[in-house]
Amino acid sequence: MYSESEGSVTDETTNETDVTEAPVKEFNLNMHTARLLMNEPFFAGISRRVDKRPNRAIPTAGVRINPKTVQFEMVYNPDFFAKLTDKQKLGVLKHEFYHLVFEHVTGRNPSPPGEDGTPGEFAKLWNYATDLAINSHIRGELPDMCLMPGEKEFADYPVGKSAEWYFAELKKNPPEDGGGGGGEGDPSDGDGQFDDHEGWGDVPSEVKEMAKERLKEVMKKAASEAQQSNNWGSVSRDVREELLKKLNSTVDWKKVLRYFIKTSQRSDRASTQRKLNRRFPYIHPGRKTRRQASIAISIDQSGSVSDAMLQAFFAELNKLASLATFTVIPFDSEVAEDKVYVWKKGDTKKWERVRYGGTNFDPPTKYVNERDFDGHIVLTDLCAPKPIPSKCQRMWMTTRYYAERPYFSTTERIIAIDTDAD
Repeated sequence: MYSESEGSVTDETTNETDVTEAPVKEFNLNMHTARLLMNEPFFAGISRRVDKRPNRAIPTAGVRINPKTVQFEMVYNPDFFAKLTDKQKLGVLKHEFYHLVFEHVTGRNPSPPGEDGTPGEFAKLWNYATDLAINSHIRGELPDMCLMPGEKEFADYPVGKSAEWYFAELKKNPPEDGGGGGGEGDPSDGDGQFDDHEGWGDVPSEVKEMAKERLKEVMKKAASEAQQSNNWGSVSRDVREELLKKLNSTVDWKKVLRYFIKTSQRSDRASTQRKLNRRFPYIHPGRKTRRQASIAISIDQSGSVSDAMLQAFFAELNKLASLATFTVIPFDSEVAEDKVYVWKKGDTKKWERVRYGGTNFDPPTKYVNERDFDGHIVLTDLCAPKPIPSKCQRMWMTTRYYAERPYFSTTERIIAIDTDAD
């Protein structure tokens, strides 16, 4: 007689068990990141905002921009990750996220690909340089085949330099063996390249600019979470200070507006006979897509906002008007609905004050929520309680002084402009 149990069959006459092997589950990185990054609040903040998906087409792992979604994603080989220790898994995660922190994915590529997509002359050296710069900060946490300054072929290279510094040195004296591969069994491509850097240089410039702004938001939120917990984990003081310096740098409003409009816009579809319907040609009308964003800009005109601040706000709006049309909504404790107007692209306007009361962010938010807007920018000194949620994407613009002293906390983006009104 035989009795069946989970994964085994027992012969009751011989008391022997034939154990059948249970199927091995594929390694899923998403099931491990929270545990691995438990003591790394900053990297955990980045991780939550980066998509992760398995891909056996690459030997190890890599980060890149998805040109369709303009989202950052980390692709990884589950077989590679399954063989690593927890310490190495964490090291690889930090390595990939450092590529984002150091702007290797979104920054200038010193060896861009050719027009036909072929790698640039020094593409491999630039890849080595970025890895050397990162691995200086995670020594002893990575698999043995990884490039490391101060060790093996790079024994003469000091620790803690930038990718640009390592790149200049590598160009003077290129590695003879391709960079010091890890040897037999190395899951890299055999030329010393640890992770996958494909797709860094062939992203359209417009997509890259949008991705840069998105990356700033990711870094700002991750840094804010680390500061609030007073715990940056293993991030060094030098890296922390350099990162905060970049996040607090003067904003290029043209890039910000392009990014905000692109991430706010929706598809406005309309029927047309000029384009065939692919599924039902000549039976149903085709569709054409007009893509545009309807942006609302609320201007705080309460008594706490000085005339100098208003002038500064209108100066920025004149710059924005060179790029887009938007609706201006003056407010204080309520919306001045009779003063709402459309500021058309290309127009210039003088600053004006139409209200003097207290500040309440709920009225302009309700005004925008009740209408068909795709994005909402609020120009203010932030001196009022936190408002009700916005149905569309919302961000705040103020002077640097008030950006550093907001009355309420928010995960929405706050842009600081440099003005004489501070």
